[in-house]
Amino acid sequence: TDIYGFTSMVLHSEISVENTKALVLGSGGASSAACIALKALGCIPVTISRGGPDNYSNLNRHQDAEIIVNTTPVGMYPNTGTSPVNLEDFPDCRGVFDVIYNPFRTKLLMQAEKLGIPCENGLYMLVAQAKRSSELFTGQNIPDSEIKRIYDKLAADMGNVVLIGMPGCGKTTVAHELGRITGRKVLDTDSMITDWFDLTPQQFILQKGEPAFRKAEHEVVAEAGKVSGAIIATGGGAVTIADNYEPLHQNGTIIWLQRSLDELSIQSRPLSVGKTPQVLYAEREPLYRAFADYTLDMDCSDAIGQLLRILGS
Repeated sequence: TDIYGFTSMVLHSEISVENTKALVLGSGGASSAACIALKALGCIPVTISRGGPDNYSNLNRHQDAEIIVNTTPVGMYPNTGTSPVNLEDFPDCRGVFDVIYNPFRTKLLMQAEKLGIPCENGLYMLVAQAKRSSELFTGQNIPDSEIKRIYDKLAADMGNVVLIGMPGCGKTTVAHELGRITGRKVLDTDSMITDWFDLTPQQFILQKGEPAFRKAEHEVVAEAGKVSGAIIATGGGAVTIADNYEPLHQNGTIIWLQRSLDELSIQSRPLSVGKTPQVLYAEREPLYRAFADYTLDMDCSDAIGQLLRILGS
């Protein structure tokens, strides 16, 4: 059933593997299934193991690989943020598959995205394999359309909604209202900082300085980003640390809440002291834009409705 699942994943991705060389990372059961499926699709797979003739110490032999397949647990929850290989070592790579589906985007897949390489995670394989297993156990045929239906629902349910934007734009309010409507868990990174360090963000910055605060904030963001199916409200300056992008993006759709500067609530905002909203916005606008998958106009009368439509809820 893993062979059926892996084949379905490749076909769903629309990444052509015919007449290509693929590196299959790992030598367990999923690796065997992937190799059989790839051969049937006209690909030449090479298994990379820790101790075999083709291993991680001699990957330079295979710089001509066009397809990379990860069947190892490297990068899987809870140990996210790691990758088995550096895709820049494979200049001919034109497709990446990772059988991991939690997180939705492993570090390997995020690097593929950054490099513009088509990629696919293991969620479609999981659902297709389950469909085929159910058919074998019950003797009842299940339409292939069910794979896509269940995949779409799981992808939506597992994904986080991440809210970014200027201090005082309404991230916390929107997060709790969205949580009330959808029943999703709500995480507020400013509140998490208070719980973890017994200091509000304002107190933390005033007592220990902004660099120490940003380091602490990154720890909190990295932990929040591992969760699935949550709504995450971030601090206004979370985008100032580039390393916050990957943990937020690995499971999340990032929404930039935009509000007119004269409508911002900036009381008790420590970084607003000595800086006008105009100055802060000029500094952070390119960063919000770089992080965001979507933008939401908070000045409209139906902001929550717009957000629900973006999310397909």
